[in-house]
Amino acid sequence: MLTEFNFSALSLEILILSTAMFSMSACAKKASPKPPVAEIVPKDVSVHNDKRVDDYFWLREKENPEVIDYLKAENAYTETMMAHTEKLQTQIYDELVGRIKETDLDVPVKWGDYFYYNRTEKGQQYSIYCRKAGSLDAEEEVLLDQNELAAGKEYFRLGVFEVSPNHKLLAYSVDTTGSETYTIKVKNLETGALLPDEVPGTYYSVEWANDNKTLFYNTLDPANRPFKLFSHKLGSDTAQDKLLHFEEDEAYFLSLSKTKSQAYLLLELGSSTTSEVWYLDADQPDSGFKLMHPRQHKMEYYVSHHGDKFYIMTNEDAINFKIMQVSVKNPSKKHWKEYLPHRPSVKIDGVEPFRQHLVIYERDQGLEKIRVANLGTKKHHYIEFDEAAYSVGGAHNPDFEGSVLRFHYSSLVTPSSVFDYDMDARSRELKKQKEVLGGYDPAEYQTERLFAMAGDGTKIPISLVYKRGMQKNGKSPLYLYGYGSYGVTIDPGFNSNRLSLLDRGFVFAIAHIRGGGALGRGWYDDGKLFTKKNTFTDFITCAEHLITENYTSRQRLVISGGSAGGLLMGAVMNMRPDLFHAVVAKVPFVDVVNTMLDASIPLTVIEYEEWGNPNEADFYEYIKDYSPYDNVEAKNCPNILITAGLNDPRVQYWEPAKWTAKLRAVKTDDNLLLLKTNMGAGHGGASGRYDHLKEIAFEYAFLFDRLGMEGQL
Repeated sequence: MLTEFNFSALSLEILILSTAMFSMSACAKKASPKPPVAEIVPKDVSVHNDKRVDDYFWLREKENPEVIDYLKAENAYTETMMAHTEKLQTQIYDELVGRIKETDLDVPVKWGDYFYYNRTEKGQQYSIYCRKAGSLDAEEEVLLDQNELAAGKEYFRLGVFEVSPNHKLLAYSVDTTGSETYTIKVKNLETGALLPDEVPGTYYSVEWANDNKTLFYNTLDPANRPFKLFSHKLGSDTAQDKLLHFEEDEAYFLSLSKTKSQAYLLLELGSSTTSEVWYLDADQPDSGFKLMHPRQHKMEYYVSHHGDKFYIMTNEDAINFKIMQVSVKNPSKKHWKEYLPHRPSVKIDGVEPFRQHLVIYERDQGLEKIRVANLGTKKHHYIEFDEAAYSVGGAHNPDFEGSVLRFHYSSLVTPSSVFDYDMDARSRELKKQKEVLGGYDPAEYQTERLFAMAGDGTKIPISLVYKRGMQKNGKSPLYLYGYGSYGVTIDPGFNSNRLSLLDRGFVFAIAHIRGGGALGRGWYDDGKLFTKKNTFTDFITCAEHLITENYTSRQRLVISGGSAGGLLMGAVMNMRPDLFHAVVAKVPFVDVVNTMLDASIPLTVIEYEEWGNPNEADFYEYIKDYSPYDNVEAKNCPNILITAGLNDPRVQYWEPAKWTAKLRAVKTDDNLLLLKTNMGAGHGGASGRYDHLKEIAFEYAFLFDRLGMEGQL
């Protein structure tokens, strides 16, 4: 990276002063302050293979105070241009807070002799971790109060929370910058004292051996890739911790888990298409990990333990996965035997073992299902659900010996619910449904599932929710959300924040586009690498279909996506800027070519299997053809709100900053373009629950303002 920087300090000073003049006055709405200008500095360039220069490469200079000043100037401009919506933001924020039960309690989970749960208190940003011994009537023991740990910090995020097998110790980790680099701490739950054992620079994997004194954890390389596994003996010098595995291949992540049976620790190494698993007897932490099956290109496998068997979920010759089983005495692949065969229309998402049952999480034609297998009778059945579209998944089930499965359920109209399901009696009990304050009635809202026809004849699902009585006359504002990468499915679940849209006449829609996993692994494969453009054209197809069917109009359609979904926003805006009235791009991955050419940036090498390697000519040309930053042109754009996090390790802040600067320089309209950078957070934005709701209120206020809805509020 070049360090010379010629940005004019005088022009920056004038810029900051000019925006400051329009602080938060009542006349700000009528004022027209000039937006910040990111000067082009020819000496600071990044050169693509075709010798084009990156005019805004200098914005990568995070340590340069003038770059920070520039980002602050953008924030000042955003604050100024949104000053007239302050009252509206407060109104929306009060609505969002008013729907949540601020002092609340999760359903306790029984593990061993304790009941573990989280609770929240009114006015407190973070949840409190607690337990009770023996019964729910026992005295509460506070294990960790995040509010105390976060006091005085701009950002706080809890990483891992792992209680030792004997329930006497707690290993937890914290991140106070948003960089997703965590420091492990160990607390004695009997005395409340912190042990001297503290390990910085760790990631999300921390597990206990069954001796209650050996901890395993992973650490990060300079590109923020988890690549080393260590073991630590409590009371010893962490500098002497034993290195157990060093993953040299930059395309692989290293993670660690513990089987539900508590019998084995699993070292999991994986790229986007290939995985490898090593296992260790948790009773013998010094015995060394054993390899189950060496990595085999484009073969994934995932391991669960049950008694004298391992169950293996694999996609070898099974694009939507199948389940194999093998003896723990000799688990090499040649001994694997099929337990549940591959089915072309059903994707297996996960396996959860109990002593007498095997729970299999499936996705059939895009709909999530829970299959229960009785290992004694060998009979299988599905848990039935009444709604046509919903989201369901396993909850925390630490009791391997039990026969009750706890799962979460919600839909676009049904609030998040926790059920206990007796797998023998085939009966369920609703333990808790998240309370929505303010008189929410699900009968007042209606859901639909539509299909839009893509140009190649593929049907693209769309999930919708709106207030009953909505007229399909093209006049309703519509919020269309999309993601479409990594095989991630955006399921139709409930979100009380969305009511601030629906109650104002919005239709809310999710486009289940290719690149996601809605219709199985093939759906994902048809939206990555050389088929990535399907993701973008599918989204445009969904938008056009919703307009054609009179759910909305171009003048009333707003779209939103974050991270890889932000890439989606940038791509479709370049392709069809006339189709959308407003765009919200959160921490958007828009500088695809530059990022994927720079192996020093976190996640780059690992993601070659998602986007392709632009060091190869064919991939370079394909990626360049859709990369949002590289395809900004002089033309009219919608209203745009872009967000960034200064400490974001996934999408570096400079991607949205550079994109904003380039759009400002060439766009030919007067529509609003705002960049809002959180200067003390990372990829997920604000860490506190109230601060998070303020971010949502800001976004909604931006949309209502741009749609001219002041009279409807």
